[in-house]
Amino acid sequence: MDNPIIMNKYSIERTLGNEIKPYNYDEFVKNFKINIISRSESDLEFDLVGIDVAVANSLRRVILSEVPSMAIEKVHIYQNTSYIPDEILAHRLGLIPLKADPRQFKMKEDENSEPNEHDSLVYEMKIKCTKKDLDALAHKQFISFPVYAKHIKWLPLGNQKDIFTEKDVGIISDDILIAKLRPGQEIELKMFAVKGLPKDHAKFQSVCTAWYRMMPDIKLLDEIKGNDALLLQSCFPKGVIGLKSVKGVLNAFVEDSRKDNSSRNVFRYKQFDNKILLSKIQDHFIFTIESVGAMDPSVIFLEALNILIRKINSASESN
Repeated sequence: MDNPIIMNKYSIERTLGNEIKPYNYDEFVKNFKINIISRSESDLEFDLVGIDVAVANSLRRVILSEVPSMAIEKVHIYQNTSYIPDEILAHRLGLIPLKADPRQFKMKEDENSEPNEHDSLVYEMKIKCTKKDLDALAHKQFISFPVYAKHIKWLPLGNQKDIFTEKDVGIISDDILIAKLRPGQEIELKMFAVKGLPKDHAKFQSVCTAWYRMMPDIKLLDEIKGNDALLLQSCFPKGVIGLKSVKGVLNAFVEDSRKDNSSRNVFRYKQFDNKILLSKIQDHFIFTIESVGAMDPSVIFLEALNILIRKINSASESN
């Protein structure tokens, strides 16, 4: 974009154009890009280039509030003699992330209907602490028996046993602490998980977080050498400013603007006045998605795109 956001010492200067250009589809297609920077089972970082901030923010909001997932909705408590009250225990269980892929389940039409293999998952937990359990712990400093998510067991409904395994629909992390028991205390309960939307409850979020930031742009307007070059490098995160030796003298250069966190620490030093320009590229967004673990972050991104497209089509048809 021709009009970057300039970052001054105490302010931000939006260098917007004097006139608003009309939307041009061909120009949008030419300029729009998605560049995948890094990808793993839980994290995805990519660049969205050539779009307006409204589109980037709409995508973020859809990821956070409208991409469904599976979560424990109801808990039938048959026995709970632990120190944790029933309602707090049920709430903790509801926030435990599940591995189940929500695309393989239907939304429950009636919350009071009986659970079935198409819209529900059932789990149970039966655990009791005895003095023998405490004596068996390796570390004697433990004065209670910890109850972890690994103690939750899946109970297949209908033909689910033929379709899924415990690995497919179990708990994402086995070491989530649920409660602590003393000898004689026990917990026995059954849990029912359903498909839901994050805008109804945060436990249905498919991501830990989804966020974006504008691409930083750093320009050196004058040569910075010697000790000043070392000082300039210390003003930015590692890898932003590089140093090279020219005739035995250190010269600073911009190595990777992407790594900058926009701290503006460089403005503390008068020797850098009018020598450096910090800005943000308004149509270049660094987007990050961190999945809870049930779905690959790239799948979450595509699901959010499909939801956004359906919303746009629905709005177009209503006009």
